[in-house]
Amino acid sequence: MNRIVIFSGTTEGRMLAQTLSENGIHCIVSVATEYGEIVMPEMEGVTVHKGRMDLEKMQKFIAQSEVAAVVDATHPFATAVSENIRESLKNTEISYIRLQRETSDIALNKDTIQENHSDVILCSDATECADFLNSTDGNILLTTGSKDLATYSQNEALKDRLFVRVLPGLESISLCEQNGVCGKQIIAMQGPFSLEMNRALIRQFHIRYLVTKESGRTGGFLEKIKAAEAEGITACVIGNPEKQNSGDSFAQVCRKISEITGKTIKNQIFLIGTGMGNEQTLTMEAAEKIREADYIFGAERLLRIIKNEQAVRYPYYLAVDIIPELDRLSGCGVKVVILFSGDTGFYSGCGKLYETLKGRSDSSVRIYPGISSVSYFAALTGYSYQDAAVLSIHGHGAETEWIGNLTETIRFSAKTFLLMSGKEDVQKLGRLLQNYHLQNCKVLAGFQLSYPQEKVLALTPEACEHVEETGLYICLILNPDAEKKAVTCGIQDEQFLRDKVPMTKEEIRALSICKLHLQKDSVCYDIGSGTGSIAIEIAKRSGQIQVYAIEKKPLALELIQKNIEKFALPNIQVIAGEAPDCLKTEERSEHPTHAFIGGSSGRLKEILDVLYEKNHATRIVINCISLETIRELTLLETDSRITDLEIIQVQVSRAKTVGGYHLMQGENPIYICSFDFTGDVC
Repeated sequence: MNRIVIFSGTTEGRMLAQTLSENGIHCIVSVATEYGEIVMPEMEGVTVHKGRMDLEKMQKFIAQSEVAAVVDATHPFATAVSENIRESLKNTEISYIRLQRETSDIALNKDTIQENHSDVILCSDATECADFLNSTDGNILLTTGSKDLATYSQNEALKDRLFVRVLPGLESISLCEQNGVCGKQIIAMQGPFSLEMNRALIRQFHIRYLVTKESGRTGGFLEKIKAAEAEGITACVIGNPEKQNSGDSFAQVCRKISEITGKTIKNQIFLIGTGMGNEQTLTMEAAEKIREADYIFGAERLLRIIKNEQAVRYPYYLAVDIIPELDRLSGCGVKVVILFSGDTGFYSGCGKLYETLKGRSDSSVRIYPGISSVSYFAALTGYSYQDAAVLSIHGHGAETEWIGNLTETIRFSAKTFLLMSGKEDVQKLGRLLQNYHLQNCKVLAGFQLSYPQEKVLALTPEACEHVEETGLYICLILNPDAEKKAVTCGIQDEQFLRDKVPMTKEEIRALSICKLHLQKDSVCYDIGSGTGSIAIEIAKRSGQIQVYAIEKKPLALELIQKNIEKFALPNIQVIAGEAPDCLKTEERSEHPTHAFIGGSSGRLKEILDVLYEKNHATRIVINCISLETIRELTLLETDSRITDLEIIQVQVSRAKTVGGYHLMQGENPIYICSFDFTGDVC
């Protein structure tokens, strides 16, 4: 006995039946005419009853249907039918729910009508409207249906001026013919009708007066009023007789049915990519979902492009703001749209919000993608992007978090599309290209894409620093000198500036870095950095790796900085001081995932203690040559924090020409110790 009866014949009735069907709630939909039956799509759990009913037939129908509630979703002007429905439920325990159409599109009352809409005449009923029209001249577009047609047909002169838009059903057309309206005067069409369609009909039939009921959004009321205003004609509006009566919104009806049946009526949540910002870059499917929405969330910039004036709007785009509102709407069966700029799958907040929402039992969630700024800009400039690098610094935090990866990407890519925020990011890009040996790059900057101010700027790195126009930017960086990236270590020793500072040799560097087991986004400390050769080699493996070169000797610090500039590596930061003291006070450095120790000055255990304190799962590699340090390494086996300890000895010999002979000359033997901290708190 959880079935629901819906007295329908309206868009709202069909929408409610569809919502109940989707949520497994069985219902019987009662329609008066054959046409009403035709426009009802087949839906699981929905039975359609056709035929007009008086009070007695209604009582019998409801008694036989064995239902828990009756929803009156009839037209707001079908007051007699609503009265019969209410009367038929007297002396029963069946709930009566009135689904009231929202008709407050514009302020229509006799006190304000002339002030707000000088070309709108408000009438209380069809008789008053016909009396007014009898005193006028010119063609009339009657959009109130066929039931009141007799009122407008009593005066022959008035009838001859009528063009009647009715439903394309036999009953409607028969009523037209019975009242002497026929031929070209009949416009048999099924709505909804757009603003453009209404304007086209007004122009085609040279209409001077448009007659409409105050029928709300689903009745196309606002489109008719706007069409009349746009064409400079008068709109005659018959006020809603239910305006002062109490009724429930669609959401309230769903919540009541949910309480009666014990079944949750799910909300539909649509996460939509809006494209560039111009409504014309919306996909047709996304535009349709936005038009149908009851609630719309998004940044102010995105809400401004949306034409759905009936939906409740919230300028929210963060989950912390959106979730409480969704909780409040739980069980209402409403359609919720959440807007994201560009494409939902491309550097968008959509993915994170989807993960938060997809587990909700009270909602279904679906994503509708948009046109990304990269796709749009590629088309605008004529460059493809399947063979380009694509990065974003838009909302990606401090410059130190992205500068290394961006520099590396530009260096090794002929084309790099870069999402950014405002002019400040363009200026930063210009400085980056000049500071890191990328002066030959050319920059195409897209400004305010899809907006009226849209333009493409061709810039040099130097010119980027002088961009001053405020707005949204995307850049395409073209590098004619793009390098091929080496996938292994192996910078020759001679390429480093070293003076008299000791340096880890090429082969030892390669093996030590191999033992570090680095990942592309690691944070590595190079302790006792010397010339910075290890730091340089590590930083070149990936622009996303952040390296901290720690050194106490002034000459070595100077050489590290020179080598950083020579190899143009912004993902290395130099820390001056002796480890571990400087690590305790240094606030700039991130906690390490890896550490290379090339010099400890006899303080190895202290250094390891600080590294462990910063990250209990750090990977460590130590190079040593002195017997004192070797002794310290042997004691590591007893340290409970350490696992997978490995100690190897390596000696490299190089061929040296002496006279006509090649003799092998051995370098000092090096011990390489590698291990992991266990990750446990000791």
